[in-house]
Amino acid sequence: MCEFCTEHGEGKKWYLQMRNFSEELLREELDRQQAGIVEAPTRYAWNRRFMEEFVLPAVPGMAAASAASVEAVSTSAADAAPHDAEPVRPLGRDGLLARRKAEHFGQVLPIEDVEQVLELASSVTRMPCGCRYMTTGKADKRYCFGLGIDRLGILGDYPDAASSLEVLSKDEAMRLFRDYDREGLIHSVWTGVTPFVLGVCNCDRDCGAYRGYIEMRGAPHFFRAEYVCEVDRDVCTGCKACMSQCQFGAQFYSSALAKVHIDPARCFGCGVCRAACPNDAIRLVSRATSPRAAEVWLDEAPV
Repeated sequence: MCEFCTEHGEGKKWYLQMRNFSEELLREELDRQQAGIVEAPTRYAWNRRFMEEFVLPAVPGMAAASAASVEAVSTSAADAAPHDAEPVRPLGRDGLLARRKAEHFGQVLPIEDVEQVLELASSVTRMPCGCRYMTTGKADKRYCFGLGIDRLGILGDYPDAASSLEVLSKDEAMRLFRDYDREGLIHSVWTGVTPFVLGVCNCDRDCGAYRGYIEMRGAPHFFRAEYVCEVDRDVCTGCKACMSQCQFGAQFYSSALAKVHIDPARCFGCGVCRAACPNDAIRLVSRATSPRAAEVWLDEAPV
């Protein structure tokens, strides 16, 4: 299991630990070090600021209104932060990674685990994607699903954003996730000041985290899944349909064998390649069972 499971999962996958969705965790006072990193006294204050600063600008017509609110919330959070909060220091790659893990970090999920996460959520709100707004300039692209964000008061405070903040049933949300799975979008779960579970996203190269980490080879933004994919060679017909789905460069084709191979050390375990296979030749297996991938959570395994 990844380090979040060890630190925050109590023997479970961290994103399936009920406490990590709780109101108690959302409202508790942060310790000195974490308050200094996230510049907020509580997870509630940070998540409220995140919604207003990152999500609401992607709602058509909301950028100006949210900017004024962000300034007010940021000032309030700064005033309320502990006076002895650990100061933020200049960051190298390791420092940046440590800060991300403390503040806002993700993990790739296959569709089966997405369903389990949604079952634990008190509510599901489909939201515009701040990443898409920043990388493409397109507003109201609703690929992100906030979990329990009604507790932040955003829905009531911004009635003009109601049409873009869709409160869904869990069945409605799962239908959308299955559509995204077939489309080849990567599902990922995210913290809003670790280990609080903020939401689940559906990512491709328009996602800032994916682009910075995978495309630009920067510091990691998310863990690989608790799984890897493998091909059943007795069933694979070599059609290569799955290869168009893989966004991590983990799939390779053998002309001699007319088979696809998945490198477990490169596989992030998202499982979306399965949706394209007409023969059900790809399965998920536990990362722990793969000698080449068992301890590979962030960077690639050494050659």
